[in-house]
Amino acid sequence: MSLRNGVLSVAACVLFAAPALAQNWSFDARKVALGSPGSGGNLASDMIADENDYRSIVLPFGLFQVFRDFDRLNPTNDNFDVIRTAEYAASPLHFTFGRNALTPGQSSRSTALNQFVTDIRDANLSTDLNRYRGLAPSNQPRAEGLMSPSFGGTIKVKKGPGSAFHGVYVGAGPYIGMQTDVNFDQKLINVLGSETNVYYPNDAFRLDSTGRGQMALAVIGGYRGRFALPSSSSDRDGVYVAANYNYLHGFRYEDVNLALRLDTDRNGLLAVNPFLPSPLLVTRDNATSGTGRAVDVGVGLVMNRWEGGFGVNGIANRINWTNVERTTYSLGNPFLGDSDFVESFPTFVGDRQLTLPVDVRGNVGYRADKWTAVGEAGKGYGGKSLHGGYEYRFSALAVRGGAIYARQMWNPSAGVGINMSQRVALDVAMYGNATNVERKRHPALAVSLRFNH
Repeated sequence: MSLRNGVLSVAACVLFAAPALAQNWSFDARKVALGSPGSGGNLASDMIADENDYRSIVLPFGLFQVFRDFDRLNPTNDNFDVIRTAEYAASPLHFTFGRNALTPGQSSRSTALNQFVTDIRDANLSTDLNRYRGLAPSNQPRAEGLMSPSFGGTIKVKKGPGSAFHGVYVGAGPYIGMQTDVNFDQKLINVLGSETNVYYPNDAFRLDSTGRGQMALAVIGGYRGRFALPSSSSDRDGVYVAANYNYLHGFRYEDVNLALRLDTDRNGLLAVNPFLPSPLLVTRDNATSGTGRAVDVGVGLVMNRWEGGFGVNGIANRINWTNVERTTYSLGNPFLGDSDFVESFPTFVGDRQLTLPVDVRGNVGYRADKWTAVGEAGKGYGGKSLHGGYEYRFSALAVRGGAIYARQMWNPSAGVGINMSQRVALDVAMYGNATNVERKRHPALAVSLRFNH
């Protein structure tokens, strides 16, 4: 793969990357149907969840779609589909309707936009932007998130009355943070989304994106405690307290910035202005070594039928990256097929300290004999979020409904649970999946098996 293809493929993936919500990566279709409340944002709530009476295994029907389009997800392939790749990366596990495989001769609304990206990559851009009409990308709120599952266990060093204890938690796991910002010129959106030809004479379209990723290993030491209530009616009743100190060893930092300027002539066709800087500039900062820390704390309460909790993740978080290296790539003419990037010599820009948003969450739930209601509110990655859901249980069937508000958009959810035996149940959920370049809801299907204790 040429330098041009490599740089543009990576930059385009950053540009069109769709952010993943908790639902899109959830292994538990029951939680998806309930709006994904209690999705791991509180260490103490995770302790309470460990006391619950079931475990779930996802049935990843979405992977059938991924494998069906696998040849389009390879950046070295001439058929590489950056739009499809970004959407699959954001939601690979669950089956999303409307995401159909394309056979030779078929087309979709995303084909024209993908051709736009491909032609920029190949320096073969048409001077008439109307060739790429069909799908208008959306300016979306900042996408950011943290994937930090931990694998470890609690050593109980002191036990108290009932189920009370004090313990030491030891664990480790990946710590992967992501942030992206994308800004499309509204005039460019107007052209790409129009049903008729649109021209802007003697004008300029701008498209800018910033994508930042940090990959580290978290080595975790923490405290786990459970305190009995004066009058307890269940073994689950009590106050749960948890805290983690994460020592972070960074092994990859990437920061890719893409700036594209498309100038038009008096006829509204694209042209190169020789008096202006390069129309396409990609700046890449990267490092391979860093150290940092983060502190997570949480408290939970279970009392009779009530359950609640509050947690803060990422207190004083930071990673100090050393010997950050910067490389720039510029493309002088995006219309000549033999053009290639001009690569600068790498320069060291010193050390860099990066932080992620502090994530704050609170949750509450009530479980009656026949029904359960749950809710969660938070602020952190992507701004404010709300989750909520309701479940009603019959003898062999449970019906559920919920909603999630995240990144300034509401998405509904609903589902059923079918008891196939005393130990095994099938959970099915439908929800709105908006992880696409247009940021439009598409129905998605989540399925999992539930194993009751």
